Amino acid sequence: MKQTFEVKNVKCGGCANTLKKSLLDEFGEVEVDLEVEPRKITLDVEETQIEALKLKLRSLGYPLTTDELNTFQTVGTTAKSFVSCAIGKMDENK
Repeated sequence: MKQTFEVKNVKCGGCANTLKKSLLDEFGEVEVDLEVEPRKITLDVEETQIEALKLKLRSLGYPLTTDELNTFQTVGTTAKSFVSCAIGKMDENK
């Protein structure tokens, strides 16, 4: 079932590229809307996969806006998002 989620720390096409590539194998095609704030992703995901999606997004530095993170986790996901963004930008240029 197609669902849309709001995610934090998505800033640009590099971030979107990382999300699309990193989620493809496990969750299929992902649409990233860079025109709204907070950013939104849309993908075909079952209710049983949502927890795995949350964990994957958090590991990439792009937690859901509904995730309740402590200060340490917030700083960690922000730092991870910078790395994921840079990797996405490098992959875009290939």
